Amino acid sequence: MKERILIIEDDEAIQRILKRALTYEGYVVEAALDGESGLRLFRESRPDLVVLDWMLPGINGLEVCQRLRAASKVPILMLTAKDTVQDRVQGLDAGADDYIVKPFQVEEFLARVRALLRRTEAERAPVLKFADLELDTRTRQARRGQRVIPLTAREFDLLELFMRHPRQVLTREMIFDRIWGYDFSGESNVLDVYIRYLRQKLEAEGEPRLIHTLRSVGYVLRETEE
Repeated sequence: MKERILIIEDDEAIQRILKRALTYEGYVVEAALDGESGLRLFRESRPDLVVLDWMLPGINGLEVCQRLRAASKVPILMLTAKDTVQDRVQGLDAGADDYIVKPFQVEEFLARVRALLRRTEAERAPVLKFADLELDTRTRQARRGQRVIPLTAREFDLLELFMRHPRQVLTREMIFDRIWGYDFSGESNVLDVYIRYLRQKLEAEGEPRLIHTLRSVGYVLRETEE
C-alpha cells in the first residue's frame, strides 16, 4: 500500500506541481490551502507524511506544525521562503523533521520525502502486534489469538494509537487530540466509554486485560497491571 501524503500549501501553482510529482511517484496525495483545512484533513486521512508551508493564511505553518507534533509523530517537511539560520532553527524547534527553502528543485523535494518515509517505515508496519493481539491496518481487522474482533471506525483508531505506542502512558489530552481532534468539545466521558467498549471486545473470552487505567492521568497498553 502506497504512503499517503498531505500537502498544506496556499500557493496553488506550487501545490499543483508538488501534487503532480508525488502522484506520479505513486503516492496517495491530498491537499489543503490553509492551516485549518490542513488540520481537518490530517485528522480525517491520517497521512504518513505532511508537506507544510510556513506562510499560510489564518493558522500559520509554524502553529500547524506545533499542533501536529503535539498529537502525532508524523514526519513533517516544511517548505518556506524564510532562509535564515534563525528561521530554520525556529521551524525545526516547532517539530519539523526537515526544511527546504523555496525555490527548490522537485528532484530534491522528492528525495527528502523518500528519506523521511524511510525513517518511519518500521512505525508504519501494516500489521501491529502486542502480546496475543494483532491489528491489520490494511484490512482494519483485529485478532486476539485466533478470534476476530469486530471494531467500529473509532474503536479501530483508538486501538491503533495504543498499539503504535505500547507500554507508553497516553494522557487523556493526547488521546483526545489524536482521535477526536484539536477542537473537540464533546462529552468528557466519551473516552471512558470507548475504552470500556474496547475492553469488552478484547476480553470477551476471558483474556487478560491489556489496556490499563492510570487514574487521573490516562491509559497504557501493557500486559500486566503495575
